[in-house]
Amino acid sequence: MRQFEQSVYELIVETSTNLPADVRRAIKRGTLAENQDTRAGLALSTITTNIKMAEEQVSPICQDTGMPTFIVHTPVGANQIEMKKGILAAIQRATKEGKLRPNSVDSLTGENSGDNLGPGTPVIHFEQWEENVVDIRLILKGGGCENKNIQYSLPAELEALGRAGRDLDGIRKCILHAIYQAQGQGCSAGFIGVGIGGDRTTGYELAKQQLFRSADDVNPVEELRQLEEYIMDNANKLGIGTMGFGGEVTLLGCKIGAANRLPASFFVSVAYNCWAFRRQGVAIDPASGEIMNWLYERGSEVAIQDSESAVAAAAEPASKANREVVLHTPITEEQIRSLRVGDVVVIKGEMHTGRDALHKYLMDHDAPVDLNGAVIYHCGPVMLKDEQGWHVKAAGPTTSIREEPYQGDIIKKFGIRAVIGKGGMGQKTLEALKEHGGVYLNAIGGAAQYYAECIKNVNGVDFMEFGIPEAMWHLEVDGFAAIVTMDSHGESLHADVEKSSLEKLAAFKEPVFK
Repeated sequence: MRQFEQSVYELIVETSTNLPADVRRAIKRGTLAENQDTRAGLALSTITTNIKMAEEQVSPICQDTGMPTFIVHTPVGANQIEMKKGILAAIQRATKEGKLRPNSVDSLTGENSGDNLGPGTPVIHFEQWEENVVDIRLILKGGGCENKNIQYSLPAELEALGRAGRDLDGIRKCILHAIYQAQGQGCSAGFIGVGIGGDRTTGYELAKQQLFRSADDVNPVEELRQLEEYIMDNANKLGIGTMGFGGEVTLLGCKIGAANRLPASFFVSVAYNCWAFRRQGVAIDPASGEIMNWLYERGSEVAIQDSESAVAAAAEPASKANREVVLHTPITEEQIRSLRVGDVVVIKGEMHTGRDALHKYLMDHDAPVDLNGAVIYHCGPVMLKDEQGWHVKAAGPTTSIREEPYQGDIIKKFGIRAVIGKGGMGQKTLEALKEHGGVYLNAIGGAAQYYAECIKNVNGVDFMEFGIPEAMWHLEVDGFAAIVTMDSHGESLHADVEKSSLEKLAAFKEPVFK
């Protein structure tokens, strides 16, 4: 097994930087189904550009490389202890080289290990089998979509759908509700894995296992095949759309599995995965440790977007239906008050990253820089340092709703004019934007290479003790485009889409499966 560690490293790099062919085909179908002159069309165009950039630059598709989860099948007699050592070494190397973001954080102290190793990370499941080959599959599922996982205990009362019983129709209602509740916070358009049965733990495991199925496969269980097809036919009628902007494409794939359960329990577990569906696998020679073949068709075999289209999309971020406004930082209240939901804002100047640790800190402390008229970017970038200094390797937005308890207070305390993130924020933030004169700008979730290209320099960093993702990075940007989805006049696209999709969800209340 001399080459085992190298083979696992190659698997990690491929998974992080190059979407597999089945996922690309699903995204391509979604792109063709969407109106390109809408906000959702703009988002999908940016997504396809980002996929191409990540492949060409061999850099992370999304800056949140998630919790690496391995499923490893080994022949009888294989040394799983040595294999685990090889996997951990490959994880460390991939993190050091910027293919993974350091994501392993001590749950009690908040300290980042810096190398993606620690109790419980990465996740490795070993299982013996009778084949004479090592089968390793890896999924990188980011925190934004992981937070939108949901589990139901039937029977249950579901918003807009009424009672969900312990039958196929109750399961149908749970799945539709799971898609509804994710809105744009999980980086839709997404994929879902559904686990029916088991206990609370194994139900979620079963749901995540469904994400290892090919997006193009057919469920061998007839009832589940019909349910998968029903969900794919009807989920997009909810009108949530890509990034929660509204539109025709909300779901790109649905896979359902079932396991036995206890008589007293009936769980339906849903694992939500973003469009950046990073999953790959390799078959490894148990003698040499070398890769024999890839288990999913590699993404380089499928072109989502030709080079000419990619260049055009990058050069013209605003769709025909949107007004484009260029703002230089620091930004004035007058400039902000002129903006409306739907405008495309292009930022030039300095912006500052801020996530959970920084927002908590700023509630009771002064900021290390002047934030009056500033832009805060909800982002935990992938960063590498050399003799020239720090370099941004990936820098897409994180889910903003986590900062809802803090954001309104911080806007007013420091004079912040714009907040950039994904998925939108709540009523408290909306009221602060209206009172103070601020906007929320929705960047395209997962488009880590697209936005990294807009960052021209790292001006500095504070709070490195929080870890690289949580530190406050001061970034010089040019041409950083995002869409106004919450404005200073009390309008919120996110609230509007959530309300309309709830009304559409109610149309699926009546039984379908007997």
